[in-house]
Amino acid sequence: MGNCIYCGKPAGFFKKKHSACEILYQNGWKTMIETAKKSVVSDKGFNSLLPQLNNIATKSYISKDKIREVLIKGWSNAVTDFLEDGVLSEDEENHLNEFQEHFDLSQSELDSSGSFTKIVKAAILKEILDGKIPEKINIEGNLPFNLQKTETIIWLFQNVEYYEEKTRRHFEGCHQGLSIRVAKGLYYRAGAFKGYPVEKTEIVPIDIGLMGITNKHIYFTGDRKSFRVKYDKIVSFTPYDDGIGIQRDAASAKPQIFKTNDGWFSYNLISNLAQI
Repeated sequence: MGNCIYCGKPAGFFKKKHSACEILYQNGWKTMIETAKKSVVSDKGFNSLLPQLNNIATKSYISKDKIREVLIKGWSNAVTDFLEDGVLSEDEENHLNEFQEHFDLSQSELDSSGSFTKIVKAAILKEILDGKIPEKINIEGNLPFNLQKTETIIWLFQNVEYYEEKTRRHFEGCHQGLSIRVAKGLYYRAGAFKGYPVEKTEIVPIDIGLMGITNKHIYFTGDRKSFRVKYDKIVSFTPYDDGIGIQRDAASAKPQIFKTNDGWFSYNLISNLAQI
């Protein structure tokens, strides 16, 4: 006879848990996360939060070792609520920072689900919309970009797939004329080949590399391709789910597409920087 993994009491033959204990555990877990999230949102009750969580954990057969995970999940859920409108207000940013500092939560812990990166991105967009040049990222090591004076790196996208639009041409057509038999199994065709060019436009992968966004340019560098594009040389931006496309102001320019895996941020970041 096995014991319940929650309460530790006999659960019956071939059983590892009581249904009632499992429900109690799951409900307790949800309540703890919701309680932590409300503490972030309200920016109150930090000192009383841990006793509350410990009390719920005890009643729900939840290990006290899970408390830190609850704090992180509550913080992440608060980020999701704050970003429902796509904007992170100054008050919301302060709430998140104060909760993080009070419970000494590291950036790596908070970014386990990408939530910390989300608020950094939101804060950057807010500053740009306010007409400011953000300085929220720290670059370690040397960049492969030749930055100009007074140029500031705003964001770096890594492992960006770069695509270009290419036009391929081939000829289609047929022979016209008379086929004359000159021997068994052998024919001579008299006539001409009349064909016409067929053009096919497609998006083709060019390179994978580092994409730097500054207050003046878009930079890209990979193994085969390196360039920069000034914002006032771009005539249009195209948003994609996983990237952004640009069209430069030149007669021979073809669309250029960057797959950053965050189309919403890429488009808003670059298109708004171009307006400053």
